Amino acid sequence: MSSNTDGHMAGPPLTAAASALVLPYRQHVPRLGEGVYVAPGAVVAGDVSIAAGSSVWFGTVVRGDVGWIRIGERTNLQDLTVVHVTGPRANTTIGNDVTVGHRAIVHGCTVEDGCLIGMGAILLDECVIGAGSVVAAGALVPPGKVIPPGSMVMGIPGKVVRPVSEEEARLALVGVAHYQQLAREYGRQQRAGKAALAHGSK
Repeated sequence: MSSNTDGHMAGPPLTAAASALVLPYRQHVPRLGEGVYVAPGAVVAGDVSIAAGSSVWFGTVVRGDVGWIRIGERTNLQDLTVVHVTGPRANTTIGNDVTVGHRAIVHGCTVEDGCLIGMGAILLDECVIGAGSVVAAGALVPPGKVIPPGSMVMGIPGKVVRPVSEEEARLALVGVAHYQQLAREYGRQQRAGKAALAHGSK
């Protein structure tokens, strides 16, 4: 995924909840693509670019202060996920069609397209998760570890145990589509709620 800002727009999306925080840091303002959903209680700060159709869920923090973060299209960062960086040495790139499960930590690393990162997994600096891989819930991928595409990773430290099956790959894409639909529904309801409040205040 390119780290440029083509296809992104400055400032929060129309579907960012009022209680979500989309914050500048120094000279950097987060760039959010069309249809990006940022849930209440989420924080997106600094040099962060999130491409069209992605979603950032309740309590998630995406903090691009001491480095940059690039997130592709149709990717979902589920509740309480933390995405951060380690200065200029280890920035973070998350590709297209990625699911990051609840309470995962993605720190200064690269997650390629179509991956599923399980709940509570930890990805540390300069590791690379190859396209279409699955990192199991609770696994820890150590610094600098390179996971080949299409791998199933389990354990502490995380190790490749086998290839991802066709069914697992299919279910990962189903999960991506499911979170896109959820994001659209939440966005519509929040816009409707704002409109009702505005009407009631007249």
